Amino acid sequence: MTLQMFWLMAITCAVAVANLYYNQPILAAIAESFNASADQVGWIPTLTQLGYASGLLLFVPLGDRLERRQLIVTMLLITASVLIIAALSPNLNSLVVASYGIGATTIVAQILLPFATELVPPNAQGKIVGNLMSALFVGSLLARPVGGWLGEQYGWRSIYWSAGGGMTALAIASAQLLPKSQPTLKLTYLQLLQSLWGLVKSQPVLREASLIQAILFGALSVFWSTLAFLLTRPPYSYGSNVVGLFGFVGIGGILAAPVLGQIAARGTAKTLRSMVGMALVASIAAYLIFWKFETQVWGLIVGSMLLNLSSQGALVANQVKVYSLLPDARSRLNTVFMVSTFLGASLGSVVGTYGWSAFQWTGVCLAGLLLIGIAGIRFGTIDIST
Repeated sequence: MTLQMFWLMAITCAVAVANLYYNQPILAAIAESFNASADQVGWIPTLTQLGYASGLLLFVPLGDRLERRQLIVTMLLITASVLIIAALSPNLNSLVVASYGIGATTIVAQILLPFATELVPPNAQGKIVGNLMSALFVGSLLARPVGGWLGEQYGWRSIYWSAGGGMTALAIASAQLLPKSQPTLKLTYLQLLQSLWGLVKSQPVLREASLIQAILFGALSVFWSTLAFLLTRPPYSYGSNVVGLFGFVGIGGILAAPVLGQIAARGTAKTLRSMVGMALVASIAAYLIFWKFETQVWGLIVGSMLLNLSSQGALVANQVKVYSLLPDARSRLNTVFMVSTFLGASLGSVVGTYGWSAFQWTGVCLAGLLLIGIAGIRFGTIDIST
């Protein structure tokens, strides 16, 4: 792992994952453009997350079977093509379909993460996971202000044009700078997919980490999928550029991720369990703050900081646990874990959107608390050894 290699991986993780979140601050603008309701445009983030989950299932396992550099370059170029299709969407239905395609193909970060752990010694794996997770968090954080600003200045289509160009540039850089990998796994593609279920059945740590992270990520998605609807109406009446700026409140998660990664790498099962437990408590506190201080911007800022930081802490702890299970199956372990996580995110988008439609911001807060409560109940039944 050279410094140049690390920075390329970090930038690729950040820019690729940003594709999942560009749409969140501009949902109100898209609704206005196509004369659509909140329920209708709510399918854009939902299908993006569902697409990401299916892409993780179908493509990430190939990281254990194919030469990774070629796989990464190919996926980056396909993502660039789908982003351009989204930019050209003539109606909402075509944009929703394109959003699914964007999610399904922008999965290179989840190929890079297990790839990176193979390029460093075992005692540095927690640190590299934490650092690359920081990059992922930077991408998700910057996606919202960048998406909001571009949407405000140049229209929502400009976001997809810009993102398509970024994916193309990263594909060129990756082809030149990433090392080749030589996977030893000889399974066919069908056998590769079938082996995922075997991992789920044989690894209780994988099952529990995946379930809890899915629900926590769903709670995060409840907030971010509905925030634009709250902030673009009175008493706030903000434009999409200001809505996007809320992404910056997650900077604490970026700063904390490398430290959390080191703690998780050195920690025992009890330490990792404590990290997840604290994340659950912080998430509950975040939604109580959202509910109590709906009309006060400082409450939204404090709550979103807590929610982002708790999600980041749980994610790092759970990923370190999962990556330590079977070194030869890291891409497939990551597939199961991240498919679960983003299925949870898509569920959160749906639940959050319907919560907003039914009871406005109160419905959003109740939806988030319900999901966290389910995670808390499951967490309480897990043996400390997991």
